[in-house]
Amino acid sequence: MKKSEVRMLTILFMVLGFLLTLSYQTAAEKNNIVEEGQALWEEDRLRNSVLEEQEQNKELEEEWRTLQGEVREIEEEIAGEEVSSFNLVEDLERLRMLTGEVPVKGPGIEVTLNDHTYVPDGSNPNDYIVHERHIQEVVDELVLADAEAISINGFRITRNSYIQCIGPVIKVDSSTSAAPFVIQAVGDPEQLEAALELSGGVKDKLVNENVEVRTQKQNQVMMEAVVGESE
Repeated sequence: MKKSEVRMLTILFMVLGFLLTLSYQTAAEKNNIVEEGQALWEEDRLRNSVLEEQEQNKELEEEWRTLQGEVREIEEEIAGEEVSSFNLVEDLERLRMLTGEVPVKGPGIEVTLNDHTYVPDGSNPNDYIVHERHIQEVVDELVLADAEAISINGFRITRNSYIQCIGPVIKVDSSTSAAPFVIQAVGDPEQLEAALELSGGVKDKLVNENVEVRTQKQNQVMMEAVVGESE
């Protein structure tokens, strides 16, 4: 083979090798570009998926907070209804006790009103005896002090009770009593006594009107229900 032919073949092989090398590098670069594109696409897909999940979680959290608020409102409403029902039952029971419909026993107070033992000469005797208004003032003050039940000389006060002065005696409903008048009340003894003995209050007023007043706290006061009141 001639030298010129050998040189030509050598050059031809060199060119062919160069082309093969270039082709391999180009293919590798294309593969890298494709892989990088796929990686970027996968990264974008994952990022979008995370963002979508975050948005869904945010919506679920807001919905959960809304539901929690609704549950709290319902709980508060139910609690309010329970308190109202309890207060209504408690008030009804207290009213039934106060009006004599049910028997009552418990601590309380006893208030004794008596005519004045001394009537000065020339004075009007009516100014030194217990009148219906005196008894009514004591009863009213005991009611305001949350007395649960009240009786006068053993006669239970009801919603239809009336107190009437007839000369030297007092008529409570259909029962007539003379002094001393013993008013009993079931309730907090300290509270009932404090209400009566308040400075310038009922007791001071009665004493100024020549009525003898004695108060005594009781450990146990018992009162029967008034027959016919619960019907």
